[in-house]
Amino acid sequence: MNFDLEESEKDVAYKLLVGLVAPRPIALVTSMDENGILNAAPFSAYNYLCTDPPIVGIGVTNRPEERFAPKDTARNIRRTGEFVVNVVTEDLAERMVVCAADAPPEISELEMAGFTTAPSERVKVPRIAQAHAALECREFTTMEIGRSRIVLGRVVSVYVEDKYVDPEGPYVRAEELHSIGRMNGLGNYVRTRDAFMHIPRISYAEWGLAVQADAPTAPAPVQQPDDAGER
Repeated sequence: MNFDLEESEKDVAYKLLVGLVAPRPIALVTSMDENGILNAAPFSAYNYLCTDPPIVGIGVTNRPEERFAPKDTARNIRRTGEFVVNVVTEDLAERMVVCAADAPPEISELEMAGFTTAPSERVKVPRIAQAHAALECREFTTMEIGRSRIVLGRVVSVYVEDKYVDPEGPYVRAEELHSIGRMNGLGNYVRTRDAFMHIPRISYAEWGLAVQADAPTAPAPVQQPDDAGER
């Protein structure tokens, strides 16, 4: 089936994209308003975009209201210029979902989920203490597109729990961290536990050798006698 998104209802694009652009990492974002009130909310329209400088991007839609109504995360980042992405792992999954509840502004999602906070190194916004890894970010830019915002954050500091770091790299021991991913809608997620597969990259020369090795061997030409065809 083909779907013309220029002619379709708006929710068609959402239903198709969240099912096809998957699995997606989940950013459990802590942010703080100008009065120091903390907010926590998960977003799966999220990924890193470049490393020099280190930039992550988060898509934040407006509240589902007719009037212009940005969500707390977008408003806080615009006003203070800082946020923290807390990595969502399998052990935090259910509490992450609690943070997605549409709580009134005076209710703390962190308290609802039973999270506590720990000080960040470079930004005022704290990270979630129970998160095994977190990215401290400063707003690089925010683009308003339709009823959504794309927030680009420059990562200024990274926290990773010691046991998940291989100091040789340093590398993250991702196969032990057990991050989870978001699939399509309806509360569907995917585990990474026991799901890793290793496919090494190859050079062009190695690819050429592999193709030659897989190519069927052409049969040797039949040697004709010198008098072939003469009778």
